Amino acid sequence: MRTSALEYLNCPKCGGASLKLTGDSAPAESDGHILTGALSCANCAANFPIRNGVPILLPPDVAQVKLETASRFAEEWTRWSDLRDYYDREFFDWVAPLGPKDFENQVVLEGGCGKGRHTAIVASRGAKAIVALDLGESAFVAFAHTRHFPNAHVIIGDLLNPPVRPVFDLAFSVGVLHHLPDPAAGFRSLASRVRDGGRVAFWVYGQEGNEWITRYVDPLRKAITSRLPAAFLRAACIPPALLLWAAIKLLYRPDANGRGPAKLPYGDYFAAQYHYPFDEIHANVFDQLVTPVAFYLREDQVRPWFASGFRDAILRSHRGYSWTGVATVARASIPAARRANQP
Repeated sequence: MRTSALEYLNCPKCGGASLKLTGDSAPAESDGHILTGALSCANCAANFPIRNGVPILLPPDVAQVKLETASRFAEEWTRWSDLRDYYDREFFDWVAPLGPKDFENQVVLEGGCGKGRHTAIVASRGAKAIVALDLGESAFVAFAHTRHFPNAHVIIGDLLNPPVRPVFDLAFSVGVLHHLPDPAAGFRSLASRVRDGGRVAFWVYGQEGNEWITRYVDPLRKAITSRLPAAFLRAACIPPALLLWAAIKLLYRPDANGRGPAKLPYGDYFAAQYHYPFDEIHANVFDQLVTPVAFYLREDQVRPWFASGFRDAILRSHRGYSWTGVATVARASIPAARRANQP
């Protein structure tokens, strides 16, 4: 971590904005990063380690299911760890109508960064700073991928208790909220760190269009695959991934506009993956089966997230199987009594 990250961080134990490097922390490297050491809170005297360049800002009461979920995904991101050109197109498709210029000169919070693929995109698009938060050890992979960006800061922390100040111009979470025990609470927590007038964006699984997954795949995931050793599950995912990859190559060639065959399920979604290598398809299958927690959310479950405290909200179906939301934070519109009870 660079010391410039401290202006964005809070103590996860007491909420105080008074974290400081301890005297026994290692000197900064030539690129400004402190790789080992600790942060101490002047308010409550809590100490938090810095390991491999990443501050670990976890509260003492992190739920076991969240740690288990993070650990399972860390297995994925450390195995499939490289960054690829098509991630840029994917990201801006997920957060549309936000585009590259919306991130320029912004202080950005990422809720759940995985291996840092979106962190690197935002950092490279002129953000003033991006603080990327993850609960698992994939944060070390994200740090390695973004270490060369002076505006990127990676931390380990809990999105439901984010150790950052409410100073962000823009916050986003792609593919993470639906893996929390309470996705709505995760969204509120993310939005709580955005300044009034800033924006928040997310992408989550939808129940609409995914009925066969919730009926057949989800019970299998809950009962069996999320409990399997990761190495065994990786191997078990190869046959279905091969079948899916072959089906995409044979049936889902995109047209001149990038659209897939309308008569086939997931037409646009699989057409977008037509040029993906097999290992990306393998990773996607593994992703669906590895996690202990996954919610497929209906529109009437997601739309209320924007019911109060926001303006200019846009909720759209993304290719018929997921939901993308973008809104401007407007806390002044919330009555004072209700505002005092929000995180």
